[in-house]
Amino acid sequence: MEALILTLTLNPAIDRTITVDRLAFEDRAYITSMHDSAGGRGINASCVIHSFGGETMAIAPAGGKSGARFEEFLRNYGFPFELVPIRKPLRTNLAITDKQGLTAKLNEMGPTIEKAELARIEKAVTGKLDTASWLMICGSLPPGVPSHFYAQLVKAARQRGVKTLLDADGEALRHGIEEGPTVVTPNQSEAERLLNRTLLTRAQFLEAAATIQGMGAESVILSLGSRGAVGASGEVLEEFLPPRVDAVCPIGAGDAMAAVFVWAMERKHTFFEAVRWGVAAGTASARLHGLHFASRAQTEEVYKHVEVRRVE
Repeated sequence: MEALILTLTLNPAIDRTITVDRLAFEDRAYITSMHDSAGGRGINASCVIHSFGGETMAIAPAGGKSGARFEEFLRNYGFPFELVPIRKPLRTNLAITDKQGLTAKLNEMGPTIEKAELARIEKAVTGKLDTASWLMICGSLPPGVPSHFYAQLVKAARQRGVKTLLDADGEALRHGIEEGPTVVTPNQSEAERLLNRTLLTRAQFLEAAATIQGMGAESVILSLGSRGAVGASGEVLEEFLPPRVDAVCPIGAGDAMAAVFVWAMERKHTFFEAVRWGVAAGTASARLHGLHFASRAQTEEVYKHVEVRRVE
């Protein structure tokens, strides 16, 4: 039996994904489908890991009627979870996408988490570390949570010998990196905010990955959407170039990438092989309508066509 991959989603949501015929400003669009699900980066990661046959457990806060609905969704997903009760209801996030892959995302800030509630969440996570091989810390901080909270969890995991993936933004990412997570997975926008500069060229992407690693992370996966990713580990930089696909819905592709990277690491792949698997999963998921994640078979097919280039 594989060791447990623990995911934390501190700011979960009911994800409402609406597909329309076309997205255009100042013109009407017609809704072709609407789908609600339990959302948040860590929840998505657990869904993908479970579908690939990995052992995972999701931890998240939940409160109010939306929290009860969130729990209902989770019960159908097939993997174990622990929900920490909070007083306020969960947020609803809205994603609107059209047939061409154009997407608009509208996220609520999320409920304010009180100090005692946050302490219970931290206890829930640290109480599971002895059974875990990885802790995936995923997504935004809700109001009321100090920006160093993720850093505390990275430190606690490292002290227990548990590897960490940090998928965050802003000051939570900055402080978390300083504690030396095993890997961080910023996308281009998150890296630009972290480094306070625009990233446009290949040379800038490579420099950014190396710079972020130098800030304290053991390894970095800089996710570049349809352009693939840059991986930095040790003294080595590699580029991962996916095949061209019709990106129908890129929502959640980054979550699939992070999840399958950890799944592959757990199966004893090297860091760079695992990044290639992750890029394949993100690319394969972007080809699917709505918020759906590629299967292992769909990912394997794309994996064969991901080009890997070592940067000399």
